[in-house]
Amino acid sequence: MPYSLLCNGTVIDGTGGKPMKNAGLLLDGRYIRTVGPVDSLTLPNTAIQEIDAAGGYIMPGFIDAHVHIMVESFNPQRMMNTPFSLNFYTALGNMRRTLEAGITSVRDAGGADLGVKQAVDSGLIEGPRLQISITMLSTTGGHGDPWMPSGMELTLFPAYPGHPDGLCDGADAVRKKTREVLRAGADVVKIASTGGVLSATDHPEYVQFSPEELAAIVQEAAFRRGTKVMAHAQGAEGVKNAVRAGVHSIEHGIYLDDEAIELMLEHGTYLVPTLLAPTSVLQIAEATGTMPDYGVRKAKEVIDIHRESVRRAYKAGVKIAMGTDAGVMPHGTNLGELGLLSGVGLSPLKVISAATKISAEVLGWSDWVGTLEPNKIADIVVSKADPLSDIHVLENPDNIILVMRDGVIIKDLRNKAA
Repeated sequence: MPYSLLCNGTVIDGTGGKPMKNAGLLLDGRYIRTVGPVDSLTLPNTAIQEIDAAGGYIMPGFIDAHVHIMVESFNPQRMMNTPFSLNFYTALGNMRRTLEAGITSVRDAGGADLGVKQAVDSGLIEGPRLQISITMLSTTGGHGDPWMPSGMELTLFPAYPGHPDGLCDGADAVRKKTREVLRAGADVVKIASTGGVLSATDHPEYVQFSPEELAAIVQEAAFRRGTKVMAHAQGAEGVKNAVRAGVHSIEHGIYLDDEAIELMLEHGTYLVPTLLAPTSVLQIAEATGTMPDYGVRKAKEVIDIHRESVRRAYKAGVKIAMGTDAGVMPHGTNLGELGLLSGVGLSPLKVISAATKISAEVLGWSDWVGTLEPNKIADIVVSKADPLSDIHVLENPDNIILVMRDGVIIKDLRNKAA
């Protein structure tokens, strides 16, 4: 592919360093070759295609470390009346909106299987780069158990070939289930070590999986492929059990106490807060009335506690990555998380790093995405508005005027921005 020069913009490279005005990037196909002020770049003696950033703000493609790309909005009545295969077709729109919002990579926290990932990788469908967990491992009666008090089951992700059921109890059973999801193609193992807001029969503070079960999961994942484990963990005791067992990231982290925070610092555990999730539960409940009463009640209970926990964790030095739980809220609204991260104390530069550099670290992809540096993949977004003056401008996909994934322009609104 020919060289191209993305120029006429301010580069915010994701590392947390100062923005570079009148800067640009020399691209060689899908790779970044040089970054810096345009008048200082050494350019090859060959034809170069110029890509005008229209005076915008050039950033790495954003990375959402916690999505559910196969579903959108938690609506029990609609879920019960939706044919199974229709979810695959609606996921096409979910992925397209995610890309157009500037999200070029995601970690799917349950729902997407190996076929969905391969369809994106092969170019058969258009979507963000996917890291998949396939299904969440859960105890009987836990956050992933679809059993309802009526005795019926409200199954969010039914089992099918390539997508095993996630329920398991006891060290031997969880070890086997870990092997099943790895066999199915999981890049990361997802577990629930506590209850949750949108599960009918538990509470975020309920502890699920014993320390022995957690250790078996983490060990099996590591032995088989060196695979990391991500833990849905909301209550303090469940967080601490997961961290002690060696999980790579805590998802949500609603009720963090001082000991949990110290353990996360000691183990180098990442926090993926998904502050947008309980906020969205309440917004959707008010707008549509489709959220179950138990979810609304628990969301109201946790929302302020959640923000304070994340504020304290960040202040203590816990590494914060961006995740949203998109699927609870509409896909494409992901960057609403950025303003919430700002609200708990992160500066705009730190927020952008959380959504790029740190999220790439969580996915284990920091060698090739997450920052605008030489020899990394050209995943790039351009905002027409200044996110350092107001991080909330990134919430509006119309402000994202250029999206590039693997060096290919996916979205281009530069003419409208002129």
